[in-house]
Amino acid sequence: MNTDREPIGWHSRGYLPHFDAGEVFQAVTFRLHDSMPQSLIEKWRVELARGGEEFEEQLRYRIEGHLDRGVGGCYLSDQLIGNLVQSALLHFDGERYRLAAWVVMPNHVHLLAAPLQNHSLSAIMHSIKSYTAQEANRILARQGRFWFEDYFDRYIRNAQHFDNAVSYIETNPVRAGLCRLPWDWRFSSAQCEITSAKSARA
Repeated sequence: MNTDREPIGWHSRGYLPHFDAGEVFQAVTFRLHDSMPQSLIEKWRVELARGGEEFEEQLRYRIEGHLDRGVGGCYLSDQLIGNLVQSALLHFDGERYRLAAWVVMPNHVHLLAAPLQNHSLSAIMHSIKSYTAQEANRILARQGRFWFEDYFDRYIRNAQHFDNAVSYIETNPVRAGLCRLPWDWRFSSAQCEITSAKSARA
């Protein structure tokens, strides 16, 4: 068995704490490298001070509010890049993880997924980010870092938390003022659900 893919509990790569909990759904956010300065995050950390789970929630709220303003290169708004990332998320659905919801925003991505047996969240994220970074840089004829090194993750506690996470993810484009309805946004599980329903009725 490949021990690199076994759940390893709490760990950190020097930026944020992560929890590999095995086959448990987790809400994950990852963003482009230039989407916000690290100095701003550190400033917010000082302002909020450490307060356990509440601190992390407040910090994430500020970060995601900043991301929704569309800061940075916003390469994911390019149709080719948005499709690349969405296709990468869907590629190993049912093989390495179960994907419940996702949205590809202009400068960040939200997903709700549960790793399958012998596949850790950290290994899954590394695979997705490594592949899409290489391909996106090739398409855009650019060099350098594409994604920010780390990501936010939070495991889902119960059915209500799961439903809230799906709603939060799929309504992100609406909150950011990018569209009127969740399914109007091309790169999301909400849009795919509408497409699947139309195909089933055809």
